[in-house]
Amino acid sequence: MNEIETKRNQWEKNLLNKKNFSKASTSWGHDLDVLYSPDHLKDMDYLEDIGFPGEFPFVRGVHPSMYRGKLWTMRQYSGFGTAEETNAHYKYLLEQGQTGLSVAFDLPTQIGFDSDNPVVEDEVGKVGVSVDTLRDMEIIFEGIPLDKITTSFTINPTASIILAMYIAVAEKQGVSPEKIGGTLQNDILKEYLARGTQIFPPGPSLRLIGDIMEYCKENVPRMNTISICGYHMREAGCTLIHEVAYSLLDAIVYVEEALKRGIDIDAFAPRLSFLLGCGMNVFEEVAKFRAARRLWAKIVKNRFKAKNPASMKMRVFSGCFGSEFTASEPLNNIARGTIMSLVAALSGCNAIHTTSYDEAYAIPTEESVRTALRTQQIIAYETDASSVADPMGGSYFLEYLTNNIEEEVEREMARIEDKGGILKGIEEGSIQRDIARQAYELEEKIQSGEKVVVGVNKFVSDAKEHEMELHQPSKEVKEKQLSRLKMTKAERNNEAVKFALDEIRRVARGSGNLLGPILSAVHEYATMGEICTVLKEVFGEYEEVV
Repeated sequence: MNEIETKRNQWEKNLLNKKNFSKASTSWGHDLDVLYSPDHLKDMDYLEDIGFPGEFPFVRGVHPSMYRGKLWTMRQYSGFGTAEETNAHYKYLLEQGQTGLSVAFDLPTQIGFDSDNPVVEDEVGKVGVSVDTLRDMEIIFEGIPLDKITTSFTINPTASIILAMYIAVAEKQGVSPEKIGGTLQNDILKEYLARGTQIFPPGPSLRLIGDIMEYCKENVPRMNTISICGYHMREAGCTLIHEVAYSLLDAIVYVEEALKRGIDIDAFAPRLSFLLGCGMNVFEEVAKFRAARRLWAKIVKNRFKAKNPASMKMRVFSGCFGSEFTASEPLNNIARGTIMSLVAALSGCNAIHTTSYDEAYAIPTEESVRTALRTQQIIAYETDASSVADPMGGSYFLEYLTNNIEEEVEREMARIEDKGGILKGIEEGSIQRDIARQAYELEEKIQSGEKVVVGVNKFVSDAKEHEMELHQPSKEVKEKQLSRLKMTKAERNNEAVKFALDEIRRVARGSGNLLGPILSAVHEYATMGEICTVLKEVFGEYEEVV
């Protein structure tokens, strides 16, 4: 190692200094050498710090054979305005070779309002499918056997209600809850930090998450109860380092909530999953996933004393960062999606979403979604990215970046925990302000040209924009939804609904698990808004920190 270092120093002095080269740094501001060699890794112990796939600390992947044994799940995030459109679209995607579903809900569903509430009348069916009652969910999954596919739900404050509806649909199909699988996003802390669809204050919100973890452990064991989402913090503008740090700190809060209920770490940690995004910096992003897996494995093993190796595995669903897709020269986004998806595959992600090239404009069309899905299939079947586990492992640069990211994340986590932890930071608004500052700094770099975005601030074409066929939401979406909601209310047993809502209110005022009462109310076709209104009466509503 000393000989290599001596030789490299000689090379730098005799050859490199004669060349003119530009300065380079990581996205978080760490200066980079021109070349990386073994002496950059002289303190690394291969067996302890890297190891083998499927073994602690899982740097090289959570399964021994990785994609040689099973390809990643190709899960395109989608949902159209009406339940009927969404059902047809999901059947189309499954016919095209997609291996899992990912549901996009409209804004009213995400924040617990019914479609007939005048507050949200202009948002019905706009950014996803509208779900008011179990009837909508029945239509969405009509003819789709829930014991044969898995479903990911991008839903947070109303996750308990959506889960109850999914269980109820399965039961109506004759499928028992223990046979259904998928992922609830259910990461409420990142809503306070990045997305803003929270309903209740943090305390009651964490109670609902704990109820879901507790209920699923006993009744829906194949359901991943939380997908901890650094993705959305990164989309809001934070750095790669903070994306990982905030995710791990949020995950620690959720683990502590479960432990408070007396649930053993090894009884629920294997069902936790993560959602981290993929950007354009290939080596940085691959190193990020490897560092995150190592950090999570050490936290679960050393901090929480897990014994089961499955508890220590960070299983990751990754998506392309939509914020890096541009409205200008949209066909360039196909290249961006390809690079980001390849990064996710090289990183050993367990499920991947490829953003469609037209998503900077609207909900994707069938053509753009098919192109995005084909991107993953081409990577899987026409390249050697899936031929070996951790194909980039061993690159001096990659291993150096993995170590550096881990150190930076640990430093940031320690800083936040020294100030009282991430929950305190959320309640005081300090984390939100940090993200806003980071987003401002990133935008400054784009505006100044320091960060190049092809087709936006460099290599801008004067040519006429390529005309695309964009998805046009049906003008009848709102009318159809309101009509079905009115009919459902007229046909249901309203006395049974009132009794079920009263039971939710009673349990919410105590300390019992709310999933049972919510499931009963859902079976009676109580609406999303009715259930949330009862919970608001007991829990109150979150007020933004200024």
